[in-house]
Amino acid sequence: MKEKFKKDVNEGLSKTSKALPSKYFYDAIGDQIFVKIMHMPEYYLTRAEHEIFKNKTNEIITSLNINKDIKFDIIELGAGDGIKTKLLLRDLVEKEYQFKYLPIDISKDALNNLKTSLNKEIKTLEVETKQGDYFNVLDDLKSHKNKKIILFLGSNIGNMSDDEAKQFLEKLGNAMHKEDIILLGADLIKNKDIVLPAYSDESGVTKSFNLNLLTRINKELEANFDVDKFNHLATYTESEGIARSFLVSKERQEVEIKSLQKSFLFDKDEKIHTEDSRKYNNEIIEGLLANTSLKISGKLSDSNKYFADYILTKK
Repeated sequence: MKEKFKKDVNEGLSKTSKALPSKYFYDAIGDQIFVKIMHMPEYYLTRAEHEIFKNKTNEIITSLNINKDIKFDIIELGAGDGIKTKLLLRDLVEKEYQFKYLPIDISKDALNNLKTSLNKEIKTLEVETKQGDYFNVLDDLKSHKNKKIILFLGSNIGNMSDDEAKQFLEKLGNAMHKEDIILLGADLIKNKDIVLPAYSDESGVTKSFNLNLLTRINKELEANFDVDKFNHLATYTESEGIARSFLVSKERQEVEIKSLQKSFLFDKDEKIHTEDSRKYNNEIIEGLLANTSLKISGKLSDSNKYFADYILTKK
C-alpha cells in the first residue's frame, strides 16, 4: 500500500496541473474528520440518502428481488461507517432473510470500526470484511456463487471522472450474473447555494479534511509540507455539475519528500486538485451505462429530490 501511495503522490505532484487521488484522504485521522463532515448541517448528502434508507426500506427490499429461502451476499463498495446500510441490514435480519454482508473499504480502520459496531448492534449478522480498492476487488466478485446485491452508496461514484465511471460500471456489469443487482447512490444536480457549502463549510471541517492529506504525506512519506502555507478551495457550477476541491499554495515554496528523494516547487496560488464530486441526473446516468451490460430498473429519491439511489440490473 505504501509503495502505491508513493507512486501516486510522485506522479500527481509531477504533473503540470498537480493532483492527488482523493482515496488517500482516508487514513485514521481522515476517517474521523469525514464522520464530522457527514454530521455538518451543510452536508446534505448523508441525510438525504439516510432518509431514503429510513423511510423506503420496504421499497428497497422489494426492488432487490430476493427470496427468503435462498442465501445471497450484500457486497458494499466503500462501506465507511455503514450508518445507512445498517438500517437495511437490521430490517433484513428481522425479516429472517438469509445473507452475508461483505463490506469493502480502502480504510482498515473504517472496516474494523464497522465490524465492531455490527457485532454489537446486529449480533446474528454474518460479516466478512475485505480491505481494498474498488477496481481491484471487481475481479473477485464473479466468483461469488450466491446472488449478489452490490451497494455503491454515498455518491462515491462521483469521485470518478465520467470516463472512469464508465469503465468501472462496465467492469462491474461484467462481474455480475443475470440475477445480481446494484444499488447506486447518486447526488443529483442542484443549485450552487446548496452544493458548495457541503464542500466548503463555515466551520472549516472540509478544509481540515483536505489539508490532512498533506499531513499524511508528511507522516508516511517523510515530507516537509507546511500545512499552514496551503488553503482549501472548492468550486461548483450547476451547468457543469461537478464540485471540485483544491489545495492552494499561499506562496512560492519548495517541498521535499524524502522517501522519493525528490523536491517539488509550488508557485504562489498554484493548485493541487484533490477531488471531484460529480452530480447526476437520469440522462447522465444513462450515458454512463450506454456501453455496459447494465440498465436502470428503478430509482428512489429523498423528499427534497437532492439524492437518488438507482436500481441497476443486467440488460
